[in-house]
Amino acid sequence: MEMTDPTEKKESKKGNGTTIFIGVLIAIILIQSVKIYLDYKEKVEVKEQLANTEEDLGETMQKLKDIQTELDQKIAEIEKLGGDVRELEKAKAEVESELKRSNRRSAKALKELKDRVEGYEVLLKQKDEELEKLKNVNTQLFSENKNLKTKQNKLSDSITRLSKNKDELAGKVAIASQLKAENISIKGVNSKGKERDSPFKNRQLQKLKVEFNLAENKVAPIEGKKIIIRIIDENNQVIFDVAKGSGAFIYNGKEEFYTAAQEILFDNTKQKLSFFYEKGSDYAAGKYTIEIYATDYKIGSGVFEIK
Repeated sequence: MEMTDPTEKKESKKGNGTTIFIGVLIAIILIQSVKIYLDYKEKVEVKEQLANTEEDLGETMQKLKDIQTELDQKIAEIEKLGGDVRELEKAKAEVESELKRSNRRSAKALKELKDRVEGYEVLLKQKDEELEKLKNVNTQLFSENKNLKTKQNKLSDSITRLSKNKDELAGKVAIASQLKAENISIKGVNSKGKERDSPFKNRQLQKLKVEFNLAENKVAPIEGKKIIIRIIDENNQVIFDVAKGSGAFIYNGKEEFYTAAQEILFDNTKQKLSFFYEKGSDYAAGKYTIEIYATDYKIGSGVFEIK
């Protein structure tokens, strides 16, 4: 039987141990290498995912800014056309709130934001259709309003013409309805009641008698009238005495004095009126004019002379 050298056994064991150690070391290196690779790969993927998320978020935020601008335009246009902008104003407030937030978003939050952006875009499309309808309605209303204004202008012109014609007719009627004094008679009455025709002497003229008829006028209404006489001398001075019933009236926009007046009811019967005026002193020699008025317009005149 051959004996084994103890030294060889020892070397053999040593060789086996080295082999195992190397194998374990290689395994550890491989495991570490795999781990390093996997960690690197994960970091790259995370970095890429973050980069994609940031890019996606940037695009989404830009869309929000564009939507904000479009919302402002839509609100202004719809308000101008008289439409309801409450829904758009609510969306605008939400968009402004999102734009003020931090740009960091989780993937879930980003998805929710993108969904809302899509909702805003749908809303804007709906409002485009609503805006188009409002424009059509306003165009129709403008056209109708224009036609209505044209009709109103024509009606206004017609009313103006009618009013003018009415005023002209009223003026003509007013002129036609004016009274007229006819058969004017001027007499001097002495102290015995005897009447004389002009010219007069003062001793024959205790009273001046003016008599006339109011001519028939079918246009003139039956109404109260103030009949006025003015006795005017050669110097264009009115004989005037308040104590004997003289006064003033408005003629052609000016205040004028009158000698005597009567209040009557004009009844369109050719009624006769008589005025008796006692001066109380002598008349100066010369020619005198008597003017007769009905309230504020002249209806007749006559003359007499004092020697």
